[in-house]
Amino acid sequence: MINKVILLGNLGKDPDTRFTATGKAVTRFSLATSNTWVNGNGEKQQATEWHSVVVWGKQGEACGQFLEKGRQVYVEGELRHRSFENKEGKEQHVTEIVAQKVRFLGGGNGKAKEEQPPQVDPDGDDIPF
Repeated sequence: MINKVILLGNLGKDPDTRFTATGKAVTRFSLATSNTWVNGNGEKQQATEWHSVVVWGKQGEACGQFLEKGRQVYVEGELRHRSFENKEGKEQHVTEIVAQKVRFLGGGNGKAKEEQPPQVDPDGDDIPF
């Protein structure tokens, strides 16, 4: 069986990085992907989907350090569904992409950050460009 998601989109807001009790980084960000088509009346239509992305370890640290709202990224990962109880005691359901590979592409809002991030694989090893 295969559970693989590939997305190419733009960050909806700056990423949020936190650390577990053992010091492992976990970064979360929202990613927008868009689809454009022409409807039956010849009118151009566009739909945007929002995805929640989670990145762990050194790759998560790099995402927190170098990504910003509007930045274009390529994400490969697995689709995960989980449930939890919220503060009001109600069960919440979440669908998210647990990223195994993140590639930083274009700059946010048309500008590239001056410092280029290292590309990190899921095992934490640097990948040469």
